[in-house]
Amino acid sequence: MSRIPLQTLPTFRAVAQLSNLRAAAEQLHLTHSAISQQIRLLEEQLGFALFERRGRRVVLNAAGTVMLGAVESALAQLDEAVRRAGASDTEQRLRITVLPSFAQHWLLPRMPRWRESHPDIAIEMHTSHRVLDLKRDGFHAAMRQGRGPWRGLEGTCLIDTPLIVVGSAERGRRLLGCDARALAQEPLLGEADRWERWFAMAGYAGHVNPVAVFNDMGMLVQAAEQGMGIALCRELVAADALRDGRLVRLSPLALADPGADTFWLLHPPELADWPPMVALRDWLQAELLASEQQMQSSLAQAQTPVEPERAPGATRGPGTPRAAGTVKPKQSTIRRPR
Repeated sequence: MSRIPLQTLPTFRAVAQLSNLRAAAEQLHLTHSAISQQIRLLEEQLGFALFERRGRRVVLNAAGTVMLGAVESALAQLDEAVRRAGASDTEQRLRITVLPSFAQHWLLPRMPRWRESHPDIAIEMHTSHRVLDLKRDGFHAAMRQGRGPWRGLEGTCLIDTPLIVVGSAERGRRLLGCDARALAQEPLLGEADRWERWFAMAGYAGHVNPVAVFNDMGMLVQAAEQGMGIALCRELVAADALRDGRLVRLSPLALADPGADTFWLLHPPELADWPPMVALRDWLQAELLASEQQMQSSLAQAQTPVEPERAPGATRGPGTPRAAGTVKPKQSTIRRPR
C-alpha cells in the first residue's frame, strides 16, 4: 500500500464527525471541491471506501469507523507532541485569552511580578469576551467567568467575586455609611435588574433608573472613578482602585450569584501538569489570595459608621444616635471556591 497522504487525515476526521462535506469545508475553511478531492485521494490510496453516500449526508461504513479511531488517536498524539516540543524551548511561552476588564484592571498591573518570579516563561495575552476554541485557535489557557459549560477543558475555580457598590473618593466622603434610600438618589451606573436586586436586598423598593449601562466591567469601574455616578461592579475588578483610594466601597452588602460569580482558569486536560501551566495556576492563586486579603480593608471601611456633623466644640452625648444607615458588620463577601 502506498503511503497515506497525511494532509487528508484532518479532513477525513472532520467529514466523519459532521457527516457532511459542506459543513466540513466551512469548519476547515476549504472549498467543497477541495474536501471531496481529499476524501477521494485518501480512499484511492487506501484501496477501499470509507463512506456511504446518503443524499447530502456521508456516513462512515465499517472500514471508515475503524479508520476514524486510528486517525483520532494519531492526531491527538501529534498535537501533544507539538505542545511538548514547544514547551522545550529555552524561553517557554504561554498563550492565554482573558476577559478585557480582568486583564486591564487586575492582571496587567501584576505582570511585572510574574516576570520577576518566572523570567523564563513569556505570556502572550489575548483579550476577548468570546469563548474561543483553545486548541483550534492555538491557546494554552483561558480565564473566564461563569458556569460554562467548558466542554473538553479542565478547569480550576480561582475565586468567587460578587457585585458591590462603589463610588469615587468624593462620593465616599458624602455617602459612606448612608442607607439604601440615600444611595438611590445618586446617579446609578450599571444594569437596572442588578440594581433592583441589590436595593431589594437592602430593603429599599423605590424606582431604579440607571443613567448609564456598560458592556464591559472595566469601563463601569472607570466611570465610577471619574465621578459619573455610583456603580455596582465586580469586587475583584475594583480591588486595586479600592486599595489605592480611587474608589470607596459604600456598603458592606454584596449581590452574589453562586456560579456566575466564579472566575476559572481553563485549559486542555493534557496540559494540567505542564510546568508553565502549573506555574501560572499557582501564581494566580497566590495573587488572588493577596487581593482577597486587601479587600478586607475596603469592607471594614464600608462598615465604618459615619459620625453626624456637630457644631465646633460640641460633643456627642451618650444618647446621641449615630448617622442613619449604619450597617451591622458582616463577614467578607469575597469567597474562594472549594
